[in-house]
Amino acid sequence: MKISYNWLKQFISLDWEADKTSELLTDLGLEVEGVEKFESVKGGLNGVVVGHVLECIKHPNADKLKITKVDIGNNTPVQIVCGAPNVDAGQKVPVATIGTVLYDEKGEPWQIKKGKIRGEESFGMICAEDELGLGKSHDGIMVLNEELEPGTPCAELFEIESDTVFEIGLTPNRADAMSHYGVARDLRAGLVQKEHNLQLITPSVSSFHVNSRTYKVDVEVENKELAPRYCGVTIAGVKVTESPNWLKNRLKAIGLTPKNNVVDATNYVLHELGQPLHAFDADKITGDKIIVKTLEAGTKFTTLDEVERELSDEDLMICDTEKPLCIAGVLGGLNSGVTEHTSKVFLESAYFNPVSIRKTAKRHGINTDASFRFERGIDINFTKYAMLRAALLIQEIAGGEVTADIVDLYPTKFEDFQVFLTYEKVNSLVGQEISRETIKSILMSLEIKINNVTETGIGLTIPSYRVDVQREADVIEEILRVYGYNNIEINSKLNASVSPTSRFEDYKVQNVIGNQLVAQGFYEIMSNSLTSAEYIKLTESLKEEHNVEMLNPLSSDLSVMRQSLLFNGLEAVSYNINRRNPDLKLFEFGKTYHNYENGRTENKRMSIFVSGNKNAESWNNSLQKGDFFYTKGIVETVLERLGITKLKAAPIKTDVFSEGLSLSLGKMKLVEFGIVKKSILKFFDIKQEVLYAEFNWDKVLEAASFNKLKFTDIPKYPEVRRDLALLIDNNITFKEIFNIAQQSERKRLKNINLFDVYQGDKLPEGKKSYAVSFTIQDDEKTLKDKEIDKIMNKLQSSFEKQLGAELR
Repeated sequence: MKISYNWLKQFISLDWEADKTSELLTDLGLEVEGVEKFESVKGGLNGVVVGHVLECIKHPNADKLKITKVDIGNNTPVQIVCGAPNVDAGQKVPVATIGTVLYDEKGEPWQIKKGKIRGEESFGMICAEDELGLGKSHDGIMVLNEELEPGTPCAELFEIESDTVFEIGLTPNRADAMSHYGVARDLRAGLVQKEHNLQLITPSVSSFHVNSRTYKVDVEVENKELAPRYCGVTIAGVKVTESPNWLKNRLKAIGLTPKNNVVDATNYVLHELGQPLHAFDADKITGDKIIVKTLEAGTKFTTLDEVERELSDEDLMICDTEKPLCIAGVLGGLNSGVTEHTSKVFLESAYFNPVSIRKTAKRHGINTDASFRFERGIDINFTKYAMLRAALLIQEIAGGEVTADIVDLYPTKFEDFQVFLTYEKVNSLVGQEISRETIKSILMSLEIKINNVTETGIGLTIPSYRVDVQREADVIEEILRVYGYNNIEINSKLNASVSPTSRFEDYKVQNVIGNQLVAQGFYEIMSNSLTSAEYIKLTESLKEEHNVEMLNPLSSDLSVMRQSLLFNGLEAVSYNINRRNPDLKLFEFGKTYHNYENGRTENKRMSIFVSGNKNAESWNNSLQKGDFFYTKGIVETVLERLGITKLKAAPIKTDVFSEGLSLSLGKMKLVEFGIVKKSILKFFDIKQEVLYAEFNWDKVLEAASFNKLKFTDIPKYPEVRRDLALLIDNNITFKEIFNIAQQSERKRLKNINLFDVYQGDKLPEGKKSYAVSFTIQDDEKTLKDKEIDKIMNKLQSSFEKQLGAELR
């Protein structure tokens, strides 16, 4: 938000330097993000002086040029070549001297230099008004008053204004400071604490009166909840023209383009007092009646930006007896605004429901100065005052007379908030004691009314413009920002307490697993919790009725909360593949959202995606695809890292996986993983295989908390490895071999590994060969050959009896 320093000084007589004011505003919470200079005429006419044309003769080498001798006040006439048709001896003219910087139509600078024009020297330039930025005319040079003295700076002759403009980063809660008056009000409160007791000057409206009662526009508010207060007044006999320079300069300083005197007046009051207003051409109001209401859904309406919009039945509209004229508080209609043909104006000033305005503005994708203020909450008690201020300003610059009594529909008065502030709470939150007199002084400077004072605190009434101050803590924040955060002492001693926390807290476990996966070559992704409702149709396991839908979605692609991490991850996979990055290992921690009959739920999930090659291409490394068993290994290492073992595996085949497994601990299903179906991949234009795992992270955390750490000494005695090549039936799995070995020798058998599988024509039909290694170790002694042989014989015997295995 831009604030003009000159405009600010109309409310508070301040002669501070702009830098000091900028610093104080920032201390008050109105952070100044930038300061820039504004000049109503770019360059400020520096170097441009009054010249007296002493002589004017025809250029010998050009028919349309003339050679002049001009007195510019230094008693030495200079020669200037000029091409203007109206230049003549005896004139007083503006002269840009050597070194003067002027600006073209695009704002680009160019410098006046000594030069030769068709062989004749020229020491400056006699200027037209558009060359100086004083107008648009280029018919000839400007001719000034004959009484002016040569050498007089032209900056003294014209209404050139220099200003300092503050760029304030306004937080959404500070609706009260969305105007010059609001900023001045805050600035005065800060100055009071610095013992500068300046008065706040408000524009007077005492001269407002009804000139006649010859023309009236009636007003009817059908929806009083959406328009709690509506004011209006009619002004006839206005003349719509260009605004005076002082008004145009005010608007230009804050980045607004002047339109005409009536529209500029409403914009001026908007930025002066923070109250949006709208001026209607009264001749375009059919039936001489304004009706504030909602219309049927689907009604077409063309706004000022010439866009035809389809209205919702929740959009509040300003209508006449036949048609809509304006989207209330957001944007006017194309055919109801003020033009150069307007002679009668109906001026509107209202308070509209902030939630309604915000929904309408977002629904139609419109952001205006008016909607910006309405949706944050304006001062309902300023509505009539701002209208009177605007009406007087319009009469001042556009003429006209008030032709009817003021309409002010305010059926249900808003009550100001009442807050009781305790001194103890102030000192507790601030961290040091602030004197009671200082607290009272700050509150009064903020126009917070003190109703009663007790030993323990103060009863307060909050002014209506402070819509964000409703609690005791809010009042303390106001006190603190005016008192000054920089004035709060920092204790030399800092106290802190350490609270006991579980090592199984979610963020800690996420960090552990995240670091492990990154070490294995994975990248973490973070996707949007909002997604497309179309994805639900790709699977029957997710139900459309379980969607958590957005009331005001930004787009159809962000219309529901996700029920699975799968589709967001596939978006990332597709995005990377399309950019020639096909080898992917990704993981994500996130939540899924469901809308069940008994209420809405959030569930924590972790997903893993594997696609393409496991490792990057290298001269000493053959390319290997990330397959089902690789993904299974990654899933198991995640669970093993958390101490979760003894899992039960079960094959699954769903509408998501063409092949898959689930791992459970008891009755808790911890993870499902497998190969994503091609029909789903096709929707995302993915042509390569994708493996996906989804962890029920809530259950994983619960299972991890069951695990208790056990610490053991590092083994002191050597381990021994023995191998067996077993000929077994094709239907026997390694898991069966693993379980039998564990049961046969649980204490000293440390590791069992399948390192080779052979199936070929040299084996009997229906048979395969497993080469299995066994690592044996005793924690208390070195094993002898006899003991090792005894263990291996026992294992061999168990395999032969239970599996029918043979040694090869």
